[in-house]
Amino acid sequence: MASLDFNSLRERMVQEQLEARNIFDPRVLTAMRDIPRHYFVPDELRHLAYRDGPLPIGLEQTISQPFIVAYMTQCLQLSGHEMVLEIGTGSGYQTAILCQLANHVVSIERHGALAERAAEKLDALGINNVEIHEGDGSQGVPDMAPFDAILVSAAVPAIPNTLMAQLAENGRMVLPVGDSYNQYLERVSRTGNIWQIEQLIPVMFVLMIGRYGFTPRTTGSTQRL
Repeated sequence: MASLDFNSLRERMVQEQLEARNIFDPRVLTAMRDIPRHYFVPDELRHLAYRDGPLPIGLEQTISQPFIVAYMTQCLQLSGHEMVLEIGTGSGYQTAILCQLANHVVSIERHGALAERAAEKLDALGINNVEIHEGDGSQGVPDMAPFDAILVSAAVPAIPNTLMAQLAENGRMVLPVGDSYNQYLERVSRTGNIWQIEQLIPVMFVLMIGRYGFTPRTTGSTQRL
């Protein structure tokens, strides 16, 4: 496993999984080339880090499929000056990508152990334009709002008004909406008091547990992309 050329595997991932599927934003592609995905997966799974799919990271959570990470990030249309809210820190991989593309990232994670582990990994990589909070992601971080962009990495039954209220003027939010069996990625765009909601692609994420999400008894064995 130590002999694997992760740089070559990452370049192949970008070419075959991203560019071939219409990921075209050069800044997103550069970030996906720069951030070592294998660093965010368990040691015993590092040889699978650049495969075209999710991988488990513990606590019934996964690191998302590279294409989904790139696609959701591209949909946010980040230019570099934004304040971004991420719901669901998970492994910290998506967080690292956002940190390279935005001015500052606020990330919230329900599982304290994952939040702590992700913070350690990001710090070790020298990524310091981020702060990670433990808490109920469905409520966002109202004290730090508004956010220019919001990315949600767990499915909600409906777009939470709490998160819409934290979106800045001309902001964008990308999130999976649905239940354990039927979800679509949606993009919410705000222009003044005008809201546009686009349905993008079918996905399958873990369900968001929280006040404006799902209760534990309604969750199933959904896999996170």
